[in-house]
Amino acid sequence: MGETKSLAVVGGGQMGSGIAQLGAIHGLHVWLLDTDPAALSRASKVISSSLQRFVSKGQLSQAASTDALRRLQYTSNLEELRSADFIVEAIIESEDVKKKLFLELDKVAKRSAILASNTSSISITRLASATSRPGQVIGMHFMNPPPIMKLVEIVRGADTSDETFHATKALAERFGKTIICSQDYSGFIVNRILMPMINEAFFTLYTGVATKEDIDAGMKLGTNHPMGPLELADFIGLDVCLSIMRVLRTGLGDSKYAPCPLLVQFVDAGRLGRKSGIGVYDYRKLPKPEKPSPRL
Repeated sequence: MGETKSLAVVGGGQMGSGIAQLGAIHGLHVWLLDTDPAALSRASKVISSSLQRFVSKGQLSQAASTDALRRLQYTSNLEELRSADFIVEAIIESEDVKKKLFLELDKVAKRSAILASNTSSISITRLASATSRPGQVIGMHFMNPPPIMKLVEIVRGADTSDETFHATKALAERFGKTIICSQDYSGFIVNRILMPMINEAFFTLYTGVATKEDIDAGMKLGTNHPMGPLELADFIGLDVCLSIMRVLRTGLGDSKYAPCPLLVQFVDAGRLGRKSGIGVYDYRKLPKPEKPSPRL
């Protein structure tokens, strides 16, 4: 396992496109794979816009931005990932779906390739069990959005080798990230603490303790959080929050992790947060009121 020179990212959503952008900026040849061509088209536009913002702020040269875009390749063909040194999975937070993907990646990827998951809560040991290379499977949890947030949470499965850990740590450091290491327990570090807080904020709203605005203002101004917990839940995605709470409830076996009924109801109603236009808050553009006629 030598120095990582090429990176493949599976999943063209916000996390996947952000991770792909990081790799391209830091000199790696990058494949971004998604089975949905529309998702790849959106990812391409998002990455181009993001790089241009870095240029406009003086944080990246125009030449470096152009070079990064040249190193990015978009594909829907899993076979094209055969030569990747390091593969990061950043798809839906479902253990069954991730296991199926890891089984497929194990067949396609070269024997020396590391298979990493960006999961925020699911057991790395169980994901690794779907492969013939558990020693080369690891958790590499980026924070959202990956190009901005400084943290990467590294999670070793039961069989993750030291060599895999050191290669993953080196890649995260190459990306300029601060690393924290977690044992392979449900939720790891960040979401083991964060998600119950968000869930409790939903209970606070559900039981009528306070309005959503006051709950968020209380945490922002009272505890110096940059975003309130309900606002943050909308940013993360309420479906993701619910999925993680269910992983915590099942994995840790404690009823204190039971999802709030209001969170469940919002997800059932398709109110997923910013990505759907409505969650706890409504982000849909309201029609502008008509200007009164100057003759009136």
